[in-house]
Amino acid sequence: MGRVSQAQAEENRRRVVETASRLFRERGTQVSVADVMAAAGLTHGAFYKQFASKEALVDEVTAYAFAELAQRHSAGVDRYDGQRAAAQQSLIDTYLSVEHRDDPADGCPVAALATDIARDGGGREARRVYADGVAEFADFLAGPDQDGLLRLCTLFGALVLSRATKGFPLSEEILAAAHTALTEPG
Repeated sequence: MGRVSQAQAEENRRRVVETASRLFRERGTQVSVADVMAAAGLTHGAFYKQFASKEALVDEVTAYAFAELAQRHSAGVDRYDGQRAAAQQSLIDTYLSVEHRDDPADGCPVAALATDIARDGGGREARRVYADGVAEFADFLAGPDQDGLLRLCTLFGALVLSRATKGFPLSEEILAAAHTALTEPG
C-alpha cells in the first residue's frame, strides 16, 4: 500500500475527529479507538499515524466540539441581526426540545461530555478546554438581568435529567419546566 498524500492525511484526521466527536457525545469517551476508526471508515492502525494516544484524540475532540458550539452561537447572533436576546431565546427553545434530548451525537458537548470529563478528563487539556467552553457558553447566555452561569446550569441539568428519564412523562415535564423558568418573567 502506498503512502497517503498530505491532503488525504488531513482529510482522514478531520474525519476521525468529526466521527469521534459524534460518538463521544452519543456514547461517551469510553468508545474504543477501533470503533471510532471503523465508523470513520479507516483502519485501527491508521489511528496512530494521526494521534499519539486516545487521550490526544479526546483532547482534540473536546476542542472541536466546543469550537463547533461557539460557531453555532455566533451564527445564531448573525441570524438575528446581532440581536443577542433573540439568539439566546432560540437557543433555549432548541436546547430544551425533545429533538435535542434525543440526539446527543449532534448535541451540546457541555451535557454530553460532562461525566467523562469529570471522571478522567481525557487529560489536562480536555479539562481545560471543557472549562473554557463552559465559561464561554455561560457568557453567551448572560444578559443585563440574566446570570449566564445560572441559565447554563438550568439548561444542562434539565437536559441531563430529561435524557435520564426519557420514555416517562417526567422527561417532557422537565424540559417544559426549565423552559418556563428561563423564558417567562419572574
